[in-house]
Amino acid sequence: MRTQVAIIGGGPAGLLLSHLLHLQGIDSVVLESRDRGYVERRQRAGMLEQGTTDVLRETGAGERLDREGLVHHGLELRFDGAGHRVPLTDLTGRTVTVYAQTEIVKDLIAKRLEDGGDVRFETEVVELDASAPSVTFRGADGVTRTLDCDYIAGCDGFHGVSRPTVPGLRTFSREYPFAWLGVLADVPPSTDELIYANHERGFALHSLRSPEVSRLYLQVAPDEDIAAWSDARIWDELAARFATDDGWKLREGPITDKSITPMRSFVAEPMRHDRLFLAGDAAHIVPPTGAKGLNLAVSDVIVLARALTERYANGSETLLDGYSDACLRRVWRAEHFSYWMTTLLHVDPAADAFDRRLQQSHLAYVASSEAAKTSLAENYVGLPIA
Repeated sequence: MRTQVAIIGGGPAGLLLSHLLHLQGIDSVVLESRDRGYVERRQRAGMLEQGTTDVLRETGAGERLDREGLVHHGLELRFDGAGHRVPLTDLTGRTVTVYAQTEIVKDLIAKRLEDGGDVRFETEVVELDASAPSVTFRGADGVTRTLDCDYIAGCDGFHGVSRPTVPGLRTFSREYPFAWLGVLADVPPSTDELIYANHERGFALHSLRSPEVSRLYLQVAPDEDIAAWSDARIWDELAARFATDDGWKLREGPITDKSITPMRSFVAEPMRHDRLFLAGDAAHIVPPTGAKGLNLAVSDVIVLARALTERYANGSETLLDGYSDACLRRVWRAEHFSYWMTTLLHVDPAADAFDRRLQQSHLAYVASSEAAKTSLAENYVGLPIA
């Protein structure tokens, strides 16, 4: 078997890369270890920067996004019993959109199959060679095959097979002393815009999935037992952390999904080894507070698609040679913003009274300073993709 670009991983990064390459007449094969149903169901991010929505629309993959996505022009910081709006669009001229990653994956799978793309589910990669590029895999039929190619894109996530094959990799990481308990609930959202709440009992986030479905999060300990959190306990804790002095009410409804997500920051350098290119969570992880993970993955594959397009159009490898540096500049900016948002809003279990007062002072500064709100807004909506 042969293709031009072998793509390991059938999440949003791998699927979007395959779609972008197809539009430029470049062949690819996507190899995904999970079955299609699992990939289309797994709950992940839901906040899209304008750069992400722009590329989906411009490449013909945004029809349902335009119909069902919830465009946001601001967000709320809530602390000390009061809300403080950050007007994202007024400050930046840009918007963000709530549209679940599961829906993006469904859209991109449908688009690739409609266009005759080769997307192989239940396919285990057993070996890859970055120098004489090839990927050996075992398909759903149990047969082992080798896919020869010009380049390999490792879009297979933090626990994938691509990154461990890179020799001499430098890694940087930080583990946070808390996690997120996330729930999906069949109840109309209690807000029109996201609420980021800081409370002495911990952080809480009120997000949305649709006009009928809410997505909510609570800060919990990293080793928290999810079985200890009944629906009633979750709603009580959410209500306490979102409470305001003006009597704002949280709507409650049936919880359909619960999960606990650890919080970490991680970067691997470089993002290229020979003819293997890492993208998305295979190369970097951000805590979800800043809503950057999916958007960074999209940025990576846009940069990679442009570089591969230049290579096949005129033989130049200039953009391919600059891929890692170009991506890492954006990655580290997003890492810093995500770290800042996380430490601003979460309660460190090791913090003392002095630390808590510093945090409250910082929150008050952000809420009252136009310069601070503008900086938050510019980073939150995302820098234009270079």
